[in-house]
Amino acid sequence: MKKLILASAVSALFAAPATVLAQAKPAPVPTLDKILETSGISVSGYIDAGYTHSDRNQPGFTTTRVFDQQNNSFGLNQFGLTVAKQPKEGFGGLVNLTVGRDAQFIHSFPEAAPGSMFDVTQAFLQYAGGPLTVIAGKFTTLHGTEVIASTGNTNISRSILFGSVPFTHTGVRATWALSDTVSLIAGVNNGWDQMTDSNKGKTAELGATLNPIKPLTITISGYSGKETVPQSTPGSPEGTRTSLNAVASYTIIDPLSVGLEVLAVSQDNVGGSKAKYNGVAGYVTYMFTPKLRGVLRAESFDDKNGFHFAPAAFPTSDTKYKEVTLTGAFLASDSFEARVEGRRDQATNKVFTDYAGATSKTMTSIALQGLYKF
Repeated sequence: MKKLILASAVSALFAAPATVLAQAKPAPVPTLDKILETSGISVSGYIDAGYTHSDRNQPGFTTTRVFDQQNNSFGLNQFGLTVAKQPKEGFGGLVNLTVGRDAQFIHSFPEAAPGSMFDVTQAFLQYAGGPLTVIAGKFTTLHGTEVIASTGNTNISRSILFGSVPFTHTGVRATWALSDTVSLIAGVNNGWDQMTDSNKGKTAELGATLNPIKPLTITISGYSGKETVPQSTPGSPEGTRTSLNAVASYTIIDPLSVGLEVLAVSQDNVGGSKAKYNGVAGYVTYMFTPKLRGVLRAESFDDKNGFHFAPAAFPTSDTKYKEVTLTGAFLASDSFEARVEGRRDQATNKVFTDYAGATSKTMTSIALQGLYKF
């Protein structure tokens, strides 16, 4: 009798539904991706490594480049990491770090020691409610077609205009979406690339983003405020700095798009007078195949009285610059891209130096780049 009861119990156990047995197992540990997704936090980043060769000694007294100043060198240009929680309603924030060779050129005053290859490029609080979004902290500029993050550009090198506008601002910015096609922007900040203001004056910003038809996007922005001369030099003379920038992009047909940028900057009280510079840049992008892209950039830049570059050999001379860049890209996957580029810069004065110290009006460079995004 006992044997019969035991056999019946064992049979009942093995006949139990699979769901009952599954309930006895511990729940799987959630992955980091699932935790972040549930919390609304996003984490993204990229690695930019490459090689640049130039026929001129770029780190001399004048260079039209911001980042790619190597004469013949491999380099880790950027490692970028962004952590953000930006809900459509309520409070959030964003932190964006840049590490690598490029970081040393974008520091805000007096954020880090010269040469530091670590930069807190953005860090701001955010509040969103209906059509209004407000951010407060450190954030990138409204100006320009090209951006700091390598993944946001289609060329390897940055344009002359990219180095002629501020990189970041520290202050408050509000964006009001009037409709799906029009947004207005207004804010106040410490000035150009100043985490701590170098004077008492503040800089106002205004902007608008327009999308009147699907293939056309227009962005207009302006800054005006008291800046020291030289910039970010406490105790130096002050003058009003004003900058206006307009960017437009248009998709002509599905694989072909064009872009245009116009910039004008003026600074009062430079040696007792007003100094100016202005420039224009054009872009043509063509997707030959879904994995093969070509980009042509051409620009012209007029540096009145050498105000922007201020080459030692020509401190009071007008110098006009032109550059043409051709970049080819192979989009191997959604996460990896390889690029090759050739660029030619030309100036009306001999502002470039070669390895022997002789000056020249031209500079030519080639570059290779690998981008991995995650």
